[in-house]
Amino acid sequence: MTATPPSPDEIVAALETPVDFDFQLPDPEDEEIQEAEFQQQLDAIWKLCDRFDLQTDIWRGRILRAVRDREKKGGDGRGTGFLNWLKAREITKSQAYALIQLANSADTLLAEGTLDPKSINNFSKRAFLETAKSAPEVQRLIGEAAQKGDRITRREVKQLSDEWTAMSSELLPEEVKEKAAQGSLPPRHLAPLVKEMEKLPDIHLKPIQKEIAESPDLDTVKHMTSSARSLAKYLDAAAQVQTLKNSPIDLEMALEEALRLDCLNTTADLVKQATQLEQTVAKLYTTWKRLGSLSDRLYVDTGASNPNLRSLLTTLEVLTSEVIEVSLDEAGDRAVRLRIMTQGNS
Repeated sequence: MTATPPSPDEIVAALETPVDFDFQLPDPEDEEIQEAEFQQQLDAIWKLCDRFDLQTDIWRGRILRAVRDREKKGGDGRGTGFLNWLKAREITKSQAYALIQLANSADTLLAEGTLDPKSINNFSKRAFLETAKSAPEVQRLIGEAAQKGDRITRREVKQLSDEWTAMSSELLPEEVKEKAAQGSLPPRHLAPLVKEMEKLPDIHLKPIQKEIAESPDLDTVKHMTSSARSLAKYLDAAAQVQTLKNSPIDLEMALEEALRLDCLNTTADLVKQATQLEQTVAKLYTTWKRLGSLSDRLYVDTGASNPNLRSLLTTLEVLTSEVIEVSLDEAGDRAVRLRIMTQGNS
C-alpha cells in the first residue's frame, strides 16, 4: 500500500521559516557579556540559519523536481528546457540533482511516518542528509529522538547509527554485545569493526570472533579492527593482481604466514601496490598507443611546409617510440626509460 504524502498544510507548518533575519548579534567587544552567554546567543542564531538552510534546500529540490517532471511530460525529450532553467539560475546539473535527492528523501521520510513533519526543524542540514542515507531502523530511532524535541546533529546520527550497528550485527559475539549494553565498550568503536568484518568471508571471521569473545575489551576491538581491515585489503587486492592469478602461489598459505609473522599490514600494502602498478601499466600502454596513433595521423596531415608541427612530432618521438624516456626532474639530471614490448615482439 502506497503511503499518503503529507498535505501542503503539513509541509508548510513543518517548514515554516522565520521572517525576520535582522538578528542582533552580541558585541564581541562587550566585556560585560560572559563567554558562556556570548556562545549561547551565537549558537541559537546559528541553529536558526542552519534550519533555514535545510528548509530552503528542500523546497528548492521540490521546485527543481517539478521543473524536471514538467519537462519530461511536455519537453523535447532531451531535457533542454530543464537545462536552460538551471543555466538561467546558475545551477549545475549535479547541484540540481543533489537538491532533488534531498527533497525526495524529505518527502519519503515524511510520507512513511519515519519523521513527524513538525520535527524537521530539530535537524541540522547535514544531519538530515545523513539520516536520509541511514538504514530504516536507524531512521526510526532518529525520528523518535527528534519527535521528543532532541536537537539532531551529525554526531547524534552517527551515535545512533553506531549503536544500532553494534547491537544488531550477527557478526559480534554475545560477550561483546553485553559489554556494549553495559556501556564498557562504546558502540563508536564496534561499528568500524563490524563494517570491516562484513567484507570478510566466513573462514576468516571465526578467528576474529574467537579473540574478541575471549577478550571483549577496547584494546582487542581496536586490534581486531586493524587486522580485519588489513585482511580485507589483502583479499581484495590479491583477487585483482593478474600476475598472481597466473602463478601457482597459495594465497591462503601466504596469508597464514603473514599472520604468524605479524606482517599482514605490510603484505596487504604490497599486494595493493602491485594492483595499482598493473593498472598503471595498462593505462600507460593504452595512452602510448593513442599518442602514437595521433602522431601518425598528424604526420600524414602535415608536410615540409609545416616545419614547426614536424618539429613537434620529432620532439615527441621520445614518448611515441618503443623506448619511452621521461625526465624525473626539471633539470633533466634523472630520467627513466621504459621499453614497450607487447606479446609477440622479440
